Amino acid sequence: LLTVTVFLSTLTPKFYFALTVTSSFISGLIFVFEWWHFRKYGTSFIEQVSVSHLRPLIGGVENSPPAPAAFSVGENEASRQNMPECKVWRNPLNLFRGAEYSRYMWVTGKEPLTYYDMNLSAQDHQNFFTCDTDALRPSDTVMQKAWRERNPQARIKAARQALELNNDCATAYVLLAEEEATTIVDAERYFKQALKAGELIYRRSQNCHSQSPQHEAQLRRDTNVLVYVKRRLAMCARKLGRIREAVKMMRDLMKEFPLLSMLNIHENLLEALLELQAYADVQAVLAKYDDISLPKSAAICYTAALLKARAVSERFSPETASRRGLSTAEINAVEAIHRAVEFNPHVPKYLLEMKSLVLPPEHILKRGDSEAVAYAFFHLQHWKRIEGALNLLHCTWEGTFRMIPYPLEKGHLFYPYPSCTETADRELLPTFHEVSVYPQKELPFFIHFTAGLCSFSAMLALLTHQFPELMVVFAKA
Repeated sequence: LLTVTVFLSTLTPKFYFALTVTSSFISGLIFVFEWWHFRKYGTSFIEQVSVSHLRPLIGGVENSPPAPAAFSVGENEASRQNMPECKVWRNPLNLFRGAEYSRYMWVTGKEPLTYYDMNLSAQDHQNFFTCDTDALRPSDTVMQKAWRERNPQARIKAARQALELNNDCATAYVLLAEEEATTIVDAERYFKQALKAGELIYRRSQNCHSQSPQHEAQLRRDTNVLVYVKRRLAMCARKLGRIREAVKMMRDLMKEFPLLSMLNIHENLLEALLELQAYADVQAVLAKYDDISLPKSAAICYTAALLKARAVSERFSPETASRRGLSTAEINAVEAIHRAVEFNPHVPKYLLEMKSLVLPPEHILKRGDSEAVAYAFFHLQHWKRIEGALNLLHCTWEGTFRMIPYPLEKGHLFYPYPSCTETADRELLPTFHEVSVYPQKELPFFIHFTAGLCSFSAMLALLTHQFPELMVVFAKA
C-alpha cells in the first residue's frame, strides 16, 4: 500500500493526460471494429467470442440455432422479378361481406374493411365481371352500374333490377351472395343459382368466341364469372364442414382452368387439405407451387415450414438440442422456419398469439402485416393441431434477424424487405388494428458500451488537459 501511495504521489498531470488519451484511442478503435463487424455479420464480435468460447468454460449453453444453408441465387433473382414491391394482391381466402364482415360490424360496431380495400374490390369487380358488350344486354348494363355504386343497399337494389330484366344474370346472383346473404347457407344458395346461369352463358360464349374481338372479351368475362362462382362455392362447402367436397371442387377447378394460376386457388386447396390432415397431399401441392419461377407467399413458405416442423416438433427440446446438437431433420425444420420468417416476419407474433388478430382484409400485401393477418387467421388452428410446432417456432424464429444485419438493405434468401409495406398496410387494415412493422435489429450492448467508453475517456483527456492540477487531485483521491 505504501509503494502504491508513493507511486501515485510521483505521477504528473502529463501522465494522466497520456493515459486518458491512450485509453480513448484504444476504446475508439474497439468501437470502430465492433461497428464494422456488426454491419457485416449482424452481431457483436465481443458478444460472439464470449458466447462461443467463454460461456462453455463456465458451464453455460448456447441455444441459438445454426445459420441455415444458403439457397440458390436463382431463387433470389426470380423472387426479385416475380414479386414487385408493394403490389397488392386479392386475398385468396377473403371472407363474405354480408355473412361475415357485416356480422362483425353489427356485433362490434367497428368497420372491418377500409375504404381503400373496398375500392380495390370495386375495381376488381369491374375488371372481372364487365366487358365492352354489356350494352347489348340490359341486365349487364345495370350490373355495370351496380359495381360502381358505393352504397351497399344501392348495389343490392341494382342486382334485383338486373334479375327482373334477366333471371339468368349470373353476376347479379354473385353480388347478392356476397353482400345480401347474411349466412353462408344463403350465400351458397345464391352461388348455386349463379353457377347454373354462368355455365349456360359460358357455353354460349364458347360457341361464338371466335367471331370477333368483342366475343372474345365476352368469353373472357364469362370465364372469370364461372371461375369466381366455382371457387366461392368451394369456399362455402369448406366453411360448412363439407371439406372433402370442397377439395374435390378446387381440384376440378384447377384442372379445368390451369392457366388461371395467378388466382392462387392452390392456397385455398392447401388450407382445406391441412384441415383434413392430408399432409402427403399438402406436400404434393407444395412440390408443384413452391417453385423458383413462381411468386412466393406466406401460405407457401409457412406451410412448407409446418410440414418440416411436424417431423421433429413433438420430441424437440431446446435444452436437449443444445447438448447434442441438431439432427438433420431439425436443421431442415429450422432452415424452413428461417426462410418463412425472412419472407414475412410478421406471422410468428400472430401464430404465437403475441398480437391479437382481426378479420383479414379483402386484399393483402405480400410480406406485409395484411398477409400475416390473413395467413394466421386461417392457419393458426393447423399449427396448434401439430404438437410442439409452435414451441419450435418460438425457439427459432428470432434467429433469422441475428443473421441478417439490415434486411431492408439486403436479403439472405429473398430480395430486401420493401420499406413501403408499412404505408400500404395502414391503408388496407382497419384503424383500430395496430399495424405490425418490421422488427428492427437493435445495436448490441458492447457497441453502446464501447461508444460510451470512448466518449468518457475523451472527456477525461480534455479535462486533464484543461485542468491538470485538479484532475491529479481527483485521481489520487
